[in-house]
Amino acid sequence: MKTKEIKISISQFENLGELSPEDQELILKARASASLAYAPYSNYLVGAALRLDDKTIVTGNNQENASFPLGTCAERSAIFWANANYPDLAIDTIVVTAIDQDGRAAKNVSPCGSCRQVMLECEHRYSKSMRIILDSSNGIEILENAKSLLPLSFNGDSLKSIG
Repeated sequence: MKTKEIKISISQFENLGELSPEDQELILKARASASLAYAPYSNYLVGAALRLDDKTIVTGNNQENASFPLGTCAERSAIFWANANYPDLAIDTIVVTAIDQDGRAAKNVSPCGSCRQVMLECEHRYSKSMRIILDSSNGIEILENAKSLLPLSFNGDSLKSIG
C-alpha cells in the first residue's frame, strides 16, 4: 500500500486593506452583486465577480427556484455569462462572497461541488489557472487555482483514458 498526501496552500487576510486595489475592487463588486441575488428560499445571497484576462469584470449572483435543481449559483452565473460573451478570454480571478437577508457577511464561504467542477473546466479550457478569492466574515482566503478546491478532479483528460 502507498499513502498519497495532498496539500493545498491558502493565503489568509483579515481585511480588504491587506489586498491589492484590483482585488479590493473585485470583492466590492461581488458584495454588491450578492445584494441583488434572488434567494427567497435559503435567504443566502451569494455574489461572484470575476476578472478576465483583458481586465473586464463580470458579476453574477445566485438565482433560486421553488424547484431547487432549477436555480443556479453565483459562480456559474458569472462564469457561464463570461464564457458565452467573451469566449476567447480566460478568467484571471474570481471572488465568491455571501450575505444573509440582513446584509451580514456569511461565515466560511466556499463554492459548491458543481461550481468547483465548472471552475476546473475553465482552467482546462484555457490552459490557465484562475485565482479564487473567498470573502467571508471570517476573513479573506485566496487560492491559486481551482485544483486546490478539487484536488482529485475529473476533467477532459479523464475521458481520454476510456476505451
